[in-house]
Amino acid sequence: MYPRSFADADGDGIGDLPGITRRLPALRTLGVDAVWLSPFQTSPQRDAGYDVADYRDVDPLFGTLADFDVMLETAHGLGLRVIIDLVPNHTSSDHAWFQEALAAGPGSPERERYLFRDGKGPDGSLPPNNWESIFGGAAWSRVTEPDGTPGQWYLHLFDSSQPDLNWNNPWVWEQFRGILRFWLDRGVDGFRVDVAHGMVKEDGLPDYTPPEHQGSMGGGGVALEPEIGADASIEPSTPPYWAQDGVHAIYRDWHKLLEEYEGDRVLCGEAWVEPLEKLALWVRPDEMQQTFNFGYLETPWDAAALRHVIDRSIEVFGSVGAPSTWVLSNHDVVRHATRLALTTENLQGHGLGPKSTGIPDTAFALHRARAATALMLALPGSAYLYQGEELGLPEVIDLPDSARQDPTWFRTNGERYGRDGCRVPIPWESAAPSYGFGPSDSSWLPQPSSWASYARDVQEGVPGSTLSMYEEALAARSANDLAFGELEWLSLGTDVIAFRNGNVTVVTNLGETLIPLPEGEVLLVSGALDHNAIPQDVTVWLTAA
Repeated sequence: MYPRSFADADGDGIGDLPGITRRLPALRTLGVDAVWLSPFQTSPQRDAGYDVADYRDVDPLFGTLADFDVMLETAHGLGLRVIIDLVPNHTSSDHAWFQEALAAGPGSPERERYLFRDGKGPDGSLPPNNWESIFGGAAWSRVTEPDGTPGQWYLHLFDSSQPDLNWNNPWVWEQFRGILRFWLDRGVDGFRVDVAHGMVKEDGLPDYTPPEHQGSMGGGGVALEPEIGADASIEPSTPPYWAQDGVHAIYRDWHKLLEEYEGDRVLCGEAWVEPLEKLALWVRPDEMQQTFNFGYLETPWDAAALRHVIDRSIEVFGSVGAPSTWVLSNHDVVRHATRLALTTENLQGHGLGPKSTGIPDTAFALHRARAATALMLALPGSAYLYQGEELGLPEVIDLPDSARQDPTWFRTNGERYGRDGCRVPIPWESAAPSYGFGPSDSSWLPQPSSWASYARDVQEGVPGSTLSMYEEALAARSANDLAFGELEWLSLGTDVIAFRNGNVTVVTNLGETLIPLPEGEVLLVSGALDHNAIPQDVTVWLTAA
């Protein structure tokens, strides 16, 4: 759930906690078990809340702590658990910790909270190293010291308003223990940890030149999943600012802290780490419980590639006693109802816009996305959905340049469109102002006119609608315990994904040749069958007759 784009209660065009509370029953009807909220804490909103200025309060844009408590109580009353975002790699430059560091000057304990360094060159006018920001441009900014002279540089792997914390400092560790306890004491069920592959940097902060053709957010220089048949034992190069061994001590510490609380509390990592064998280190029994499987998300719509990543995911996560996770969309990537049908490369974090090429027909792309979703929801493990995908929302491509707000757009001078296209407020009611997003026409990103045809109210109870397919799939997933099942592959053709999970047979046809429908009772279908055959880009679930 991306709070600013989910539901707006006060009509200012920005989603809020009371809006979320009002719409929670719809999520219970959908059939999900938990909700994860992107940041709603106090922030200047230069990066849509991922620049936190106070970890223990709610930004007035979204409401109050009292509003949060009401939302949490309502969710729990509906049987929904609540996971909140934690952003430990960096703070906002507005945070009191950073403002105190600026005022205290070089060599002070306050500066040790962050990664301040002297510059290179005779007058210190060059950055300490050559690292680049994930949002484009240099990863270092120079400050003016209290006496007015040009001073030290500070590291920001993201925007210059997001200085990286120094996790070699015990003071930082203790602050975050307190932040975890603050929210756990209020009753949250866990944390999604932002940039869980970051935080710790290699000693000495050595220069690093990332390989070409990397994504903006996820890649950051982390090597891509090996090609099918490649030697998975070969360790890829690791950037000095990602996936350092020191992060594991942090998560072991947090794991122990969560164990002090009654009930199940979870840590889920946003860890862009490959290969999967290395990612599995984040979910060893004494660390996180789950981490997102971005290798699956980034797998192309190809039968052999999908079989390969599914097999390896189940094997690798299972080897450390953790469930595999499956995800197709989130607030940082092009929605899969567009992405899976693109005909040209689209690097993660670059986004799409009017000048992009290879944009697919929306009906064709949705047809494929529904098949991909039905395949994903049949897999054993945990599945994550992004708000609006249950409506079949495509990426919004034709946003006017003047409306864009992603830092990536500005830091690359418009070279990359960024992530705004997947963050447009979602439609609830086709004929209402802002399509039911809020009581007014206001919307922090402009909604396209096509949103009316995707609105929840025109899909509810309609056989064959994308919303109905999601509801049916989640109900059948639960009723047949697919999350806890075991996968048995079936051989039905080169361009076919086919397997059994418990008593459910699943077939996805990725090729042009019709596939005869196996025996059994059809439990779910993502698209129309061709008599007794499965056409291209259709997934079918069957149970024994």
